[in-house]
Amino acid sequence: MEFETRAIHAGQEPDPLTGAVNVPIYQTSTYAQDGVGGLRGGHDYARTINPTRTALEECLASLEGARHGLAFSSGMGAVAAVLELVAPGERIVATNDVYGGTYRIFSRIYEPRGHRFDYLDLADPGAAEPALAGGAAMVWVETPTNPLLKIVDIAAVARLAHAAGALLVVDNTFASPYLQTPLALGADIVVHSTTKYVGGHSDVIGGFAGTDDEGLAERLRFVQNAVGAVPGPLDCFLTLRGAKTLALRMERHCANARRIAERLEASPEVAEVLYPGLPSHPGHDVAARQMRDFGGMVSFRVRGGRAAVDAALAAPGVWTLGESLGGVESLVEHPGAMTHASLAGSGFEVPDDLIRLSVGIEHIDDLARDLDAMLARAAALAGR
Repeated sequence: MEFETRAIHAGQEPDPLTGAVNVPIYQTSTYAQDGVGGLRGGHDYARTINPTRTALEECLASLEGARHGLAFSSGMGAVAAVLELVAPGERIVATNDVYGGTYRIFSRIYEPRGHRFDYLDLADPGAAEPALAGGAAMVWVETPTNPLLKIVDIAAVARLAHAAGALLVVDNTFASPYLQTPLALGADIVVHSTTKYVGGHSDVIGGFAGTDDEGLAERLRFVQNAVGAVPGPLDCFLTLRGAKTLALRMERHCANARRIAERLEASPEVAEVLYPGLPSHPGHDVAARQMRDFGGMVSFRVRGGRAAVDAALAAPGVWTLGESLGGVESLVEHPGAMTHASLAGSGFEVPDDLIRLSVGIEHIDDLARDLDAMLARAAALAGR
């Protein structure tokens, strides 16, 4: 079956009892057993297993082309579970442009426990080779990265990681499984904040990890159950609902983002546009090879520095000033002060003149009009 069909049907057969087309919300914490140890379909306790969650895990695994899928209560819950595969003292090589929350858990929770991290610009695969020569347990990649939209060649980094005996983990949140399937390119584990494009409506928090490796899946299931960072059945239902329209939404996100990026590139108020769909982007060719389309995220640097940023974002109009991304509504933010504030003092700070856009599915004319107004306020501040 094709992606759009799997998004609607994988793990979501009509309910055998009633014929309900949508998977029921199994709002229960425990299950009746047929005698001591006599489980009905393996169901004993809802932290371990829930039919609504199982449906979500099967659906997302299908969309990622994974044999095994695990749902978590947040994207960071998925990240933490994957990090538990690495023992204290072992080394993780990570891209130096990561989500602020990911850097925070690396630096403030796992590093004090003895985990070692090396941060490299993995948009250049050659940068990883000398770092991996000393051995590593894991390579952690985002592509496109958050918020600088760098592109990492997944297949090339997978070869280097595996030659060094390391696992390759790819955070696929920015691309979504509709645009990119890292396991098919050699990754060992793929993770998501399903809060973003998969859920798609800014109304549910969730995370996901997928893998083809049964041994890794068993270890992750143990962590999932033992730690208990699992989504509730209503969260699973809402995420499944969002996944059904993922393909349609991503097509509009991408179309709108392309138009916005081109508009920004032509603006005299913009110093640099970061969008892999532009031929001027250094990762454009790699993105074209490993992605179906270029995504709905655009970052740009505005002339005039932080003051111009503040002026631009003072009244964003149809764009909502807020954190997160991937919803149907368009969001705008200043990463340095918002999503990536935890990078302060790290040496990997986001440029202070950077604005990040999560381009939604509104009409492009409305988005363009209010974007032009933002840029006009920045220009007025500079007297241009």
